[in-house]
Amino acid sequence: MSVEVPDTSDLLRLRPTVRYDVEADGRGGGRHLGAVLPAISDAIGHPTPTPIHPDPHALREQLGLPDAASAIIVLVDGLGYWNIAMRRGHAPYLRSLMSDSIGERPISTCYPSTTVAAMSTFGTGTCPGLTAMTGYTQMNTETGQICQLIQFKDAVDPERLQTQPTIFERLAAQHVRVTSSGLPKFASSPLTMAAFRGADYIPNVLPKDRVMAACDAARTPGLTYLYIRDADKTGHNYGWNSDKWIGAFERIDAQLSALRRNAPKGTLIVITADHGMVSSSPEQRIDIAAEPQLARGVAAVGGEPRAAMLYVEEDESPDDVADRWRERLGDLALVRTRSQAVADGVYGHVDERVLPMIGDVLVSAAQHVTVVDSRIQSDKATRLPSVHGSQTSLEMDIPFLVDMA
Repeated sequence: MSVEVPDTSDLLRLRPTVRYDVEADGRGGGRHLGAVLPAISDAIGHPTPTPIHPDPHALREQLGLPDAASAIIVLVDGLGYWNIAMRRGHAPYLRSLMSDSIGERPISTCYPSTTVAAMSTFGTGTCPGLTAMTGYTQMNTETGQICQLIQFKDAVDPERLQTQPTIFERLAAQHVRVTSSGLPKFASSPLTMAAFRGADYIPNVLPKDRVMAACDAARTPGLTYLYIRDADKTGHNYGWNSDKWIGAFERIDAQLSALRRNAPKGTLIVITADHGMVSSSPEQRIDIAAEPQLARGVAAVGGEPRAAMLYVEEDESPDDVADRWRERLGDLALVRTRSQAVADGVYGHVDERVLPMIGDVLVSAAQHVTVVDSRIQSDKATRLPSVHGSQTSLEMDIPFLVDMA
């Protein structure tokens, strides 16, 4: 079946919140990034329930996964479902999987649709409200300062912030082989320690060596994780519509095809992503520093350009700040207070300790809008050609592609 790509304007509209407890419109519930590893755990015979997904067997059936002694899960950073679909002519292997009954529909990532929130949701099988990783930057409640959660700059230790056990840890505790294949610099990175601790890490510099390491590991029953970052990195630097991105996309497809050819017979292969990407527009860049109406009452800004979190001054009302932002932005963004977003299920179940880490006001961008603050962000950071984080289909819809070696 051929994938029909909606008009880009439709893909850039804000859509209803995807919930963790129920599927709606083919997304959410079991069709969610947080359900992927629990479902695979059942497929390999070691069901691992989580507080959000208590029935791994039901998830596996919902996602259509077969039984397998060994599985390889590939996460391609930044390679959203519609990014693939709109460039599928460059990716024969991925295109073939998208024509399958399982792969022809996307699943959903979490909100915000960004790496730190999605990786921890994926790695624990839970949600940002439990992992305490609610944005690229967020409030460090111990210091009262904004911290960054890729390198954990100005943040608490990863295992103190993200206290949920990972699926890898829990499988290893069942004496299941769990292997991670990636770049050397990610072996013990803060994000790895937060989201993927518990696996035996095999570092390799070259992509082909990382693929072959995953294939070799899969010869023993258990779970293998392969991370590919090139789509996200190239998209941020050059734009996901650029020739450089297409070149990276073609190389990713070749790596995945090689994985399929070299994996041991009978290995389950699942390919997903943490988020998609949208192109930014200079005409729709909103700089808080240049707009007193927006800066008023805002003590700090966290999140990212497509999913800003505003921390209001002590004598300000979040409702008043939200009203000013709604008046200015109109249909360019969805503006919610923290209480509104939590009630809407944006972060899933939210622990009490996590609440103050989330902004008092959340700004989810539509169309090609970005919200930046040139007072605290570098010029490059305010002008990234492609971004993600918001609640549009182009950012939230991710692939769930299945193959058997």
